[in-house]
Amino acid sequence: MTKRTPNKTRPRTRAKKKSAAASARKPDTAQCPGGKLGLILDRLGRKTGATVDELVDATGWQKHSVHGALSRLRTHGFAIRLEAKEGRKAYRLAQAEG
Repeated sequence: MTKRTPNKTRPRTRAKKKSAAASARKPDTAQCPGGKLGLILDRLGRKTGATVDELVDATGWQKHSVHGALSRLRTHGFAIRLEAKEGRKAYRLAQAEG
């Protein structure tokens, strides 16, 4: 019986290389995501915006999940603002200035 070396110490035979097209891809903010993130963006795009409670009712998620989704949308380039008017705190998509 021959002695085998553990997988950790064996040299790799094939290294996975990213294709040029895959490495050049960047998230496009012009594309609206589908599913529940798209639903959130639709609600945020309204003139009055949407409160966290309204987004919770629309998605069926918990509050912390809605906040996480808003954070994720921000990291993908969507400008989201929290506006307080007459005691109502609503998130809205920021208007493009220019």
